[in-house]
Amino acid sequence: MPVSIVNFQKPSRYINSELNSIHKDAPIKVALCFPDTYEIGMSHIGLKILYSIINNIPYASAERVYAPWIDYEAFLRQKGLSLCSLEGNRPLRDFNIVGFSLQYELSYTNVLNMLDLSGIPIRTEDRMVYRGYPIIIAGGPCAMNPLPLAPFIDAFVIGDGEEVIREIVELYKRWQDEVGIDSYRDMGKENLLKALSQVEGVYVPMVHSTDNGVRIKRRIVESLDDAPFPENPIVPYTSIVHDRIAIEISRGCTRGCRFCQAGMIYRPLRQRSPEKILALAQKSILNTGYEEVSFTSLSSGDYSCLLPLIRAFNRRFAKDNIAISLPSLRIGAVNRDLAEEIKSVRKTGFTIAPEAGSKRLRKVINKDFSEDEYFDALRVISSEGWKGIKLYFMIGLPTEEARDIEGIIDMVENARKTANRRININVGISPFVPKAHTPFQWLGQVSFEELKMRQGFLKDALQRKGFNFKGHMPEMSLLEAVFARGDDKIASLIETAWGLGCRFDGWSETFCFDKWLVAAEKTNLDLYSYASRALDVDSWLPWDIIDSGIRKEFLVAEYKKALKGEITLNCRNRCYDCGLTCKTIASSQQLAVNSHESTKDLRLMTQDSRLKKPIRLRVQFSKTETLRYLSHLEVMTAIQRAMRRAKIPLVYTSGFHPHPKVSFGPALPVGVEGLEEYFDMEVYDYIDTADIVERMNKTLPEGLRIIGVTTIKQGELSLNNFISCYKYEITINAEIQDSIFKIQDFLKNSVFFIKRDDKEINLRPMVKDAVVEGENLYLTLVDKGGVKVRLFELLAALFQKPVNEVQRLSVKRVNICGFEWDVRQGVEGWLEPPSGEKLWLMR
Repeated sequence: MPVSIVNFQKPSRYINSELNSIHKDAPIKVALCFPDTYEIGMSHIGLKILYSIINNIPYASAERVYAPWIDYEAFLRQKGLSLCSLEGNRPLRDFNIVGFSLQYELSYTNVLNMLDLSGIPIRTEDRMVYRGYPIIIAGGPCAMNPLPLAPFIDAFVIGDGEEVIREIVELYKRWQDEVGIDSYRDMGKENLLKALSQVEGVYVPMVHSTDNGVRIKRRIVESLDDAPFPENPIVPYTSIVHDRIAIEISRGCTRGCRFCQAGMIYRPLRQRSPEKILALAQKSILNTGYEEVSFTSLSSGDYSCLLPLIRAFNRRFAKDNIAISLPSLRIGAVNRDLAEEIKSVRKTGFTIAPEAGSKRLRKVINKDFSEDEYFDALRVISSEGWKGIKLYFMIGLPTEEARDIEGIIDMVENARKTANRRININVGISPFVPKAHTPFQWLGQVSFEELKMRQGFLKDALQRKGFNFKGHMPEMSLLEAVFARGDDKIASLIETAWGLGCRFDGWSETFCFDKWLVAAEKTNLDLYSYASRALDVDSWLPWDIIDSGIRKEFLVAEYKKALKGEITLNCRNRCYDCGLTCKTIASSQQLAVNSHESTKDLRLMTQDSRLKKPIRLRVQFSKTETLRYLSHLEVMTAIQRAMRRAKIPLVYTSGFHPHPKVSFGPALPVGVEGLEEYFDMEVYDYIDTADIVERMNKTLPEGLRIIGVTTIKQGELSLNNFISCYKYEITINAEIQDSIFKIQDFLKNSVFFIKRDDKEINLRPMVKDAVVEGENLYLTLVDKGGVKVRLFELLAALFQKPVNEVQRLSVKRVNICGFEWDVRQGVEGWLEPPSGEKLWLMR
């Protein structure tokens, strides 16, 4: 981490001291890389599972590496620095094993970029003379067609990774022991790759030929109850995409949607037992302080005892205001009992995915539901108090016609009529992308121009009718189609596009389709024909080297049934011989609870009513060291989660979105340390203030500390209404040394105007005092006339420097206080918030 990361977008992405992160030194070092931003990578369950497994191996350690954002990459390249892990700040090239999680096709250029930023040659052939380079492996759903990345990856893990990652680490250790700890880095790795190729579920491109008929069998974990799952996940400082505890309740799906690759490649269905889920939830809540738990799976609504599970969860955790969220629900799974349980603590989001606008087309894709089920689901969501709903559809599906597109508009309009005219409906539209190992793998994507036209038609029609519209860029979908069914020729396209500067291709603000067109021209590839090409069902496909476990005959049969508009029913009740052996979901997994007992009134029980009047406390804390890079919101979240871990009996607001009654004082600028900051909170029942300090400090991360707690009156002014004076200590460095004389000129004047939001602000009255002592500048700033003082705005104006330069100064806020007029004494003074002691007097 550089000396100061304050100028980078979301600097807390690069802090390495999150709660539950593991700092461990071991002989075998594994870097777990996610080729996207921290916020997306930290939301991925698979990486959390692997992190826990590897760190539980005595001789191995795992550290995390995420793709640096554009600004941070520029910094690394400018300074000639290597991309490093979070935990140990270790360059990627110094690891033994570097593993990438491939979740999305448009992250492929980031894989190459992360290797290059680490000084690691991007192609396997250039790493073969070992020279200290780590072995590069990759896994995830995109590895089911490894050809586009095959020249860059030493070995692909195919399927579930829980067992195979242990075998890879063990194999590496044996190889290292055989060649000798002092010489293994100088050895070629041909023997290691050959050994890896013998591990079931591992595809090694330099060993396994695509021409000899060899097929790599997908690894499958038989039991989720026996599979390891983290009980103490890392708690990020910054807000991530899925900022909650995520517990995988099942893996696999029996619905058989023909467009869905995950529904095919994660078969067979395996469920985690309710008892195990509740035990994981209890430990995870205690270890993290999260306020929400998500029950994740491909189809959570199909979990065999979902309602009893949620009722049991609510009876156990609703008193602590822990809410439940579910991912997108199948329309037939939405019912009143389920909605009542979900909202019993706090309403979380509701998303349903009709996918297609007509019954005919839904039969084609094998997603069949009746109009009555659709309308019933909408009525439930509306009547149970939800004010918003998300509806997801696809365009460009096989056999789609104009009436199917118009059907989407009809379904959205009917949603508003059926649910509530005031309900907020968000509509998401994504172009269909044919994927490997699905019944639609032989079909090409609808032409690019046609996709643009269909999406434009929907956007205009829906926005004109007052609906919120969000569409996936057709250009991105085109590339996804190229990669998803690509062969080894695509590797040169990816490498060329990366060389042209393509990064974060799944982000609209960084995606540059023109560069991909240039790369396609340079590599003699036609993107449009690659995406739209139809393939012969009798031909050998590039990805057929991977054995997903699904028989090709089954996929062909489903393909033909799709074209006829025939449905294949849920295979829980009937086997359609897909090629995998499924275990029956036993009735013994049902919870021993009364499924008719509702918890809809649990919301009323979440407050402890032993005391009529809550106790109000004022807490003094400090924010120092690397945590100075946290934003105000991030500090608030970190402290509130620490309160839950410390089991502080917080008072919550009433209503359907309860939150703790905690309010913080004026925000600290990002990058500034605070030595005496404050927040107020309300608690039920008396707690010894010294006990609060001890309990909180035991669970707070390094850099946040509670200094003291005192009881205050209910009528006491809020911190933001009381505090108006701020004292700062600024280290004088070379950047401002030559400008320090300007302080005296500033103090001599009565006015010093700057422009803020088209208004002129006089900064001079806001500077109460400015003193230089040794290498430090001490500033006392005050709010004036209802205008809040802004530290870096003032420093930039004072020293005539850009804001981003003065933000890099070492700054501490040493004290904050409020102004009070003492009528009896006839004097005015500045008071410290908790104690009321006068700090210093001013006229």
